[in-house]
Amino acid sequence: MTVELKLQLADEEATVAAGEALGRACLATGLRDSLVVFLRGQLGAGKTTFCRGVLRAFGHRGSVKSPTYTLVEPYELGAQRVFHFDLYRLGDAEELEFMGVRDYFTPHSLSLVEWPERGAGVLPDADLLAELEVAGRGRQLHLRTQSEAGSTVLAAVQKLL
Repeated sequence: MTVELKLQLADEEATVAAGEALGRACLATGLRDSLVVFLRGQLGAGKTTFCRGVLRAFGHRGSVKSPTYTLVEPYELGAQRVFHFDLYRLGDAEELEFMGVRDYFTPHSLSLVEWPERGAGVLPDADLLAELEVAGRGRQLHLRTQSEAGSTVLAAVQKLL
């Protein structure tokens, strides 16, 4: 069953806060298996800003840049691992195989994947889709589940908001 949540985000601070809610929900539900979140939206829609919030919930206090050229930025945060992918500059999905992408999707890990359509056919299915859209001065966030694990996390997000 697909569960959906739509939020109007007034500004960058609200986008970070929404990401933090997702991160806290991931932590509250335990992340026993790999959880995969696909982030979609045009350039400048706030995907990396949202990821910054998720990483803050996990305790990361440094800067968060989009790994456009390196494709993935790993974060080891205690027992948890968060992988931030940005596939915008990916030439061919097969390049992911050469970098050993399947090794990232392991138990106790969260993978945030920007521009997932560029890795189609190689990436695992998403548990949760996060679509960001520019809406005036703010953003519209649409979260939609695609697995039981995604539904569990989204239910926890709803309790936090």
